[in-house]
Amino acid sequence: MRRKKHLVLGGIQNKVFNLILLTVIFLTAAFMVVSMYHSNMLSNLAVQSGEKQQESIESITDSVMESVIEQSMGRVTELESLLADELFHGLKTRVEMMGEYAGKLLSEPEAYPRQAYSAPDPEKDGETIAQLIVAEGVDVTEPELADRIGLISNMTDLMVSLFGVSSETNSCFIALPDGVFLVTDDRSASKYDTEGNLIRYDPRTRPWYRLAVENGGLSFTDVETDAFTGDIGIVCSIPVYVHGQLAAVVGSDLFLSTMHDAVQASDDSGTFVCVINQNGHVVFSPMTDGVFQVLPAEESIDLRSSDNAELASVVNDSLQGMTNMRTVFLDGTGYYIIGAPMGTVGWSLISVCNQEVAGHTSKMLQERHTQIEQESTAIYLKETNNSRNTSLVLLAAVTVLMLTASLILGKRIVKPLNTMTQRISELKEGNLEFKMEEAYKTGDEIEELAQSFATLSHRTVEYVDKVRTVTAEKERISTELSLATRIQAAMLPHIFPAFPDRPDFDIFASMNPAKEVGGDFYDYFLIDEDHLAMVMADVSGKGVPAALFMMASKIIIQSCAMLGYPPSVILQRTNEAICSSNEAQMFVTVWVGILELSTGKIRAANAGHEYPVVLGENGKFEVFKDWHGFVIGGLDHVKYNEYELDIKPGAKMFVYTDGVTEATNSQNELFGMKRLVDALNEQPEASPQQIVKNVRRAVDAFVMDAEQFDDITMLCMEYNGPCKRR
Repeated sequence: MRRKKHLVLGGIQNKVFNLILLTVIFLTAAFMVVSMYHSNMLSNLAVQSGEKQQESIESITDSVMESVIEQSMGRVTELESLLADELFHGLKTRVEMMGEYAGKLLSEPEAYPRQAYSAPDPEKDGETIAQLIVAEGVDVTEPELADRIGLISNMTDLMVSLFGVSSETNSCFIALPDGVFLVTDDRSASKYDTEGNLIRYDPRTRPWYRLAVENGGLSFTDVETDAFTGDIGIVCSIPVYVHGQLAAVVGSDLFLSTMHDAVQASDDSGTFVCVINQNGHVVFSPMTDGVFQVLPAEESIDLRSSDNAELASVVNDSLQGMTNMRTVFLDGTGYYIIGAPMGTVGWSLISVCNQEVAGHTSKMLQERHTQIEQESTAIYLKETNNSRNTSLVLLAAVTVLMLTASLILGKRIVKPLNTMTQRISELKEGNLEFKMEEAYKTGDEIEELAQSFATLSHRTVEYVDKVRTVTAEKERISTELSLATRIQAAMLPHIFPAFPDRPDFDIFASMNPAKEVGGDFYDYFLIDEDHLAMVMADVSGKGVPAALFMMASKIIIQSCAMLGYPPSVILQRTNEAICSSNEAQMFVTVWVGILELSTGKIRAANAGHEYPVVLGENGKFEVFKDWHGFVIGGLDHVKYNEYELDIKPGAKMFVYTDGVTEATNSQNELFGMKRLVDALNEQPEASPQQIVKNVRRAVDAFVMDAEQFDDITMLCMEYNGPCKRR
């Protein structure tokens, strides 16, 4: 094919021109051939482009939609189950602390004074107080019983403190086998009936009392109604034995109204969540019928042994650990289901999404694509037939004009088609939109076909954009992680100076997580006026799991320290508590030290943590290589060695996590102990706050632009010597 000026020799234009020149007789046949050629070419283009776009739509929508659904459901389900389980874990921890304290009281009654107690006072409604309620026929004036009530009233301060830990807490209480019930809450008025009479309450008849006694240990009830408020909740209780005899039952309960409301509000266009208890019964669900509806315990179906094998499998697996997304058919309808456990209470959270609803958008787009393609083909065929018939009628009258018209007609037909073919061949994933151009505005079937392609392509791009918006859900998860970062930072001591009224010591600490939330933590607090506890710990792993494990470890360590245990026993008790429910197989290294402020003596123990660095009488920081015990959470029944340090006024102690010494620069070099000691000795006489800043500055200068892979946590304490206090 050659071009000569504006004439194309050998192309369609030239063929039409030559046919008209040679003979009018063959003009009709030539016209029909050209028309059929163009018709077939356009039809093939429509079929090819339709098949290509159909394949693109199916491959993109199916893979993207299923991936987005699995990631979104999985992350949301796991996060919500962890947050819910944290409530139950905190409840369990509080009950264990109460049980330990009650055991001391009742086993050593001569060591504690008798405290005053009183019945509920309606005038104090809204005020957190302890109130005594007894069963019918119990005489609290009987000397022996009155003495025991006065003894257990020593728990009032502890119960008031634990009641304020969580806004979801209903009450904290202790019950005696004599029918005595000492409860702490802020609802005194609820203990009276409508006629103003004090309600008689026998704790021995309540499910939480019987369950704790029957199990002989810590127990969780099913969801039940509170005897005084009528609100739904769950009770955790533990029996207290003295010389093998039941002496009391202590416990606490949580309101579950918030969980109930959240589950009810989760029903959204075929997607909802429900809560399954340890017996496989649905305890919270927005469904009013079907297998996920909430029924009385005696009528509930154990979904773990359901006739539907897929449903039974996902329920059983969700009670043990996080499941992947599975498809379960219920009454002929497919559902995507993901489950995550609430390990403390033995429940699980189930997320359910209707498979048909999830795929509705993809199916609608494919059906609309087919419809548009059929409409476009029908319009084209109709218009082509009309054009052909009109041309045949007018052909005889315009033969003279066809010599000129053939050139114009050929150019008008061929150029837009070639341009359209090129544009369609350039379509690919990421650029699926066929746009209308001036070249296609021919006023005939070509323009209609181009407009149809442009409309279909635009709608395809719009749908892909809608699919992409689903990924915006990830940003919501990022927002929740940001909130978790602030919560974690608030849990650590962060107000400095920490003890402005204590001139006998100064202390400063910092924690910089590698991710949104970290696994390191530090703590310091006064056990009493003469003993300062210091803690430095590093949890295995990173992110949300490590942060949750960190919070649990911190609470346990502080609780044991406040009970007056020495460092070795603190580590031992913490290890026992962690190992008892460490399904995630995580561990934590811990250094614990208790400074006796009047003498400068430090008693410390180390569970696999870094060596402390001490500033002694020579005015230089030196590494103190103490004895390392095994990490917390690694093995049951581990004993920990304890050592003592005598420090003089002016001495300092620096403890840290391995994020300092293992900080890595771009050449994969470690910061190391030598650089740490050098940074400490840069200004050994500086304040604890300045010393921590000096070390962090040295680490930053060493690492420079390299990414931080581990949490960096440091604590420095300066001992100023004993001093008189008011």
